[in-house]
Amino acid sequence: MAQPQTLDQFLQDNPDIEIFEVILHDLNGIHRGKWLPREQIAKVFNGGYKMPQNTCSLDAWGRDLEELVQESGDADGVCTADPETLARVPWADKPTAQVIVSMGSFEGDEPYAGDPRMVLQSVLDRYAKLGLRPVVASEMEFYLFELDHDRFGQPQHSQRALNGSPALGGQTYGMDIMRETAPLMDAITDAAKIQNLPVDTLITEFGPSQFEINLYHQDSAMRACDQGSMLKRAIRNVARSHKKVASFMAKPFAEQVGNGMHIHFSLIDADGQNVFDNGTDTGSELLGHAVAGCLATMADSMAIFAPNINSYRRMVPGCYAPLAPNWGYENRTTAIRIPGGDNRAIRIEHRVAGADANVYLTVAAMLAGALYGIENKMAAPQAVVGDAGDAKAELPHFWQDALEAFEQSGFIGEYLGAELQKTFALSKRKEKQEFDSRVTLLEYDAYL
Repeated sequence: MAQPQTLDQFLQDNPDIEIFEVILHDLNGIHRGKWLPREQIAKVFNGGYKMPQNTCSLDAWGRDLEELVQESGDADGVCTADPETLARVPWADKPTAQVIVSMGSFEGDEPYAGDPRMVLQSVLDRYAKLGLRPVVASEMEFYLFELDHDRFGQPQHSQRALNGSPALGGQTYGMDIMRETAPLMDAITDAAKIQNLPVDTLITEFGPSQFEINLYHQDSAMRACDQGSMLKRAIRNVARSHKKVASFMAKPFAEQVGNGMHIHFSLIDADGQNVFDNGTDTGSELLGHAVAGCLATMADSMAIFAPNINSYRRMVPGCYAPLAPNWGYENRTTAIRIPGGDNRAIRIEHRVAGADANVYLTVAAMLAGALYGIENKMAAPQAVVGDAGDAKAELPHFWQDALEAFEQSGFIGEYLGAELQKTFALSKRKEKQEFDSRVTLLEYDAYL
């Protein structure tokens, strides 16, 4: 077994590094932090790196929440670095490295319950008490486009028809389209290798200019989320260096399908055995409990799975976004899919979240839902056979409804924590107020 990475070893292996990007995740999954010169990086690993705790709760535009500032006095917390996340930054001009940190208390002796990584860790700790460890992998979709500033900054498809209009479809699994974008895609996979991000597959998706990238599963859910977050960062930055924009926005084009983030997970015991596997195609009783819990808590967690006003543009029939809490075996029209194949790898594929969701909070909510079902020995409803796309829209279909369900949820408060429930709702309410108070171009067109 390889020895865990240390700062000293990383510095020894990378003597040319001049700058370190110290990365903290906020509730939106946006990367916050500072750049530090090489000679100051040691303090990040020795408890000397502080940032305001409210950095975790900034809104989408990077603004403080006044309520939290008044309540806390904008107090600092001590950030703790994870040496496993040390990696070179191949797209930087100067020799640069990055490291992910987690927010703690002012003294640094307690994790901050409003940090998305720490919310996930709290769920993993509950699994550990049961002798279980989640195995997690992510699949993320994104669009590749160009910005035409002459058209008010609207995105323009990178994949076009002969007359210059957007292509009619995305040539799903198209090999020729992949070849056309080979320089950029090769650069993405090269950057992923340098950053130790285990890319499994890269394919074209249903929409024009749309792609999907998958990561290998990890027996550490935290590592899987770190890799998912850093892969999104790598894709955006490599695309920028190729004069393109890579977007994980849930629904960038009204007439096209949106971007989803599908999470696969199973649970292993102390012996490394998959507890969802009982040697049959249907899986164990514990699998049924986990599915039932995911379904029962799906509505309460919708504000995490669909965190933005644009997220709900994706939640429409015919766009491969589940509208109801249902499940099925080898059924991509359901919210929860149990993929076929080797029974030893039987797992849950959670298909609700958009690619715009915070991967740490998304995985935390999914795993917490499964744990809720396991701890309460819940029974799953009948699996759906055939098309579930016509199911009644039982999940919150509007941002307001999702936020209300989230704020009132006893499950969220118990499993993800009261601090996260409060700060997330405050942040999203502030963003919603901004959108609610703006007059759009469409309104002028209709009513002026």
